[in-house]
Amino acid sequence: MKPKTYQGYSLHNYRQIPQVARLSAEAIEAIEVVGQVLPFKTNNYVTEELIDWSRVPDDPIFTLTFPRRGLLTARHYTQIRHLTETGAPPERLKETVDAIRLSLNPNPAGQEHNVPTLGDIRLKGVQHKYRETVLFFPSQGQTCHAYCTFCFRWPQFSGMTGYKFAMKEGDLLRSYLRLHRGVTDILFTGGDPMTMSASVLAGYIEPLLAPEFTHIRTIRIGTKALAYWPYRFLTDSDSDDLMRLFERVAAAGKNLAIQAHFNHPVELSTEAVAAAIRRIRSTGAQIRTQSPVLRHINDSPDVWAQMWRRQVDLGCIPYYMFVARDTGAKHFFEVPLERCWEIFRKAYRSVSGVCRTVRGPSMSDTPGKIQLLGVARVWGEKVFVLRFLQGRDPRWVDIPFFARYDPRATWFDQLEPAFGEEHFFFETDRAFERARHDSALTLFE
Repeated sequence: MKPKTYQGYSLHNYRQIPQVARLSAEAIEAIEVVGQVLPFKTNNYVTEELIDWSRVPDDPIFTLTFPRRGLLTARHYTQIRHLTETGAPPERLKETVDAIRLSLNPNPAGQEHNVPTLGDIRLKGVQHKYRETVLFFPSQGQTCHAYCTFCFRWPQFSGMTGYKFAMKEGDLLRSYLRLHRGVTDILFTGGDPMTMSASVLAGYIEPLLAPEFTHIRTIRIGTKALAYWPYRFLTDSDSDDLMRLFERVAAAGKNLAIQAHFNHPVELSTEAVAAAIRRIRSTGAQIRTQSPVLRHINDSPDVWAQMWRRQVDLGCIPYYMFVARDTGAKHFFEVPLERCWEIFRKAYRSVSGVCRTVRGPSMSDTPGKIQLLGVARVWGEKVFVLRFLQGRDPRWVDIPFFARYDPRATWFDQLEPAFGEEHFFFETDRAFERARHDSALTLFE
């Protein structure tokens, strides 16, 4: 594979992209207005090999990576455009931008309740929501090769310090894990850990291969790099070192799972991504794939079926179909829950059993990962049938429960219990009430 030199683009230099000269004045304005509020970053692989510029602005990968007018409400867009057009003082623009960002639910699903403590130290770069799994946000990996316009962790890249999860202290992570022997999985997330050098990543992972961490069975790495910069695994200066690190994880008897984000079949279409997948799998790692359902991007059963088939052809494991989280530009991307379910079941029934490892549609809400199993009529009432795939309390997992049918609902907090009940079963559970106010640590002591 011929090496490719990474060239990143942001609001400051995006006009250097040759194809941008073809954009309309309206599209350019949208980039510069919306880019003041939501993070914008792309690169030459995305612009040269993934975007079909003849279809812009409706090309799915363009929509996935470039600011568009619809990402902000009309009122917010008008506010920012007026300030930029009139040359408002920077502090006035910043004040308005900050106010808009705070209105976009920058910390969805109660993530602040997932941050545990170690003695008197609050581990700001750790989340422990589910008993078996700890998330770690290494400070050096809190960026991406390109930013998704739907990203639910957009505050990580927006200078919103109070809403950012990150820490460098791997020793504190390891001290926490020594105390919590029920943890079996570590997920390195971000941002994108694959923006770190192999040596920095190894500094976090290799200590977990020691005999004292035999309870850690799986190391996961959440990444969009396969879609946005597959050369990270092929020809970057330390890609060989990265592969050797993966091999050492497998040799230590750990399961290494690359949690790959693919939102559209185009991201699976290049020679580079196929080669990167082959190389990762040759180390003994597995690749599991996931994406939310996104209006304007992949809200079609045919797109999902095509994506799952291609992933399996390449040796990946379809893992999750998510519902777009209630944050940022959700109003632009959101799909009604019933439609999400219809997309899932129509795609699911059109593929073979090897593709049916996927679960969804799933909402990662405050109490846990809630799967919409379908729409049914029970005791004469039309209802959504739901269950927990994961829960703050493991006892909730896989218990069917019901919500009143609402064709407009796009997220769990818009649903009400069915059959005249005042509460869902878990809302009267002491563990859930405790988790509303305390760190997840209290659930697992």
